[in-house]
Amino acid sequence: MKTLGAWLLRGLGLLILLLAVSAAAFKAPERSLESLVARWAPPPSDFIELPWQGRRQLVHLRDQGPRGPEAPLVLLHGTSASLHTWEPWVRALSQQRRVITLDLPGFGLTGPSVLGDYRDASYVDFLHALLTHLKLERVVLGGNSLGGQIAWEYAAQHGERVQALVLVDAGGLAFESESVPLAFRVARLPGLRKMASQLLPRQMVERSVRNVFGDPARVSEALVDRYFELTLREGNRAALVQRFEQLEPGRYANMLSQIRQPTLILWGGRDRLIPLTYGRQLKQSIANSRLVVFDTLGHVPQEEDPQQTLVPVQDFLHSLKP
Repeated sequence: MKTLGAWLLRGLGLLILLLAVSAAAFKAPERSLESLVARWAPPPSDFIELPWQGRRQLVHLRDQGPRGPEAPLVLLHGTSASLHTWEPWVRALSQQRRVITLDLPGFGLTGPSVLGDYRDASYVDFLHALLTHLKLERVVLGGNSLGGQIAWEYAAQHGERVQALVLVDAGGLAFESESVPLAFRVARLPGLRKMASQLLPRQMVERSVRNVFGDPARVSEALVDRYFELTLREGNRAALVQRFEQLEPGRYANMLSQIRQPTLILWGGRDRLIPLTYGRQLKQSIANSRLVVFDTLGHVPQEEDPQQTLVPVQDFLHSLKP
């Protein structure tokens, strides 16, 4: 028994040592906004202090393209992404139209919400405050995943401010995933949440990004670098945990029938996070909508194949009257 006890103690000691070494290896300290700006916010990036609910929210945004008669296009990214997800689209679309992209509270260089509120209603209120601050009376609103959810929820509540919608693998329904990125699974586990805010193996970020692509081979080292470094922005990991704690799946789905704006729905046929079934549900629920499916793409088709996904978007925007 003494021998067995000694072996157990020795084994426990080795386990503790391995955990300590792993923690040291994967420790990823938070990075200040200032340390990230040079690489991730070159011109035309700008920062504003947005008056919001009696507070002032720092917002990282880009406002590009000519101020013509057309309604500006405002694009919203998904969970753990940033305005950079739209860069290839913006390069093309901003040649003829004003395009505004931004980092939502909790993500990118905008960082945590000053309200600590990541519920859907708070994001819709944030968007309303931003459009009002920028004096945008009417916009074309687009978004991917979480951004698409905010876009259609905003259109349902503020229809007079939205000319049209572009929804890319949009959230908002009570969906069941076929596969969830590893980083999201860790952030949802109560016992690991504190650890998730201190540790961040780059491999976990890489696996998570590959998970949402239809073809993982399209994921570059530079793309992983961007997701990894912006996740390290001070407060973002804690904000992600709070977002998952405050999720309200499908709460506003009954509002889809209130949307009357022309709506282009784009979906990756290989999206395993929000499968195509839910894109078809959105198509059925939004009266004036059209669904375009990209069979080989995943959850972020605008990033995976910008050229292919741009074609229906450009056609859609050209069909809109100023």
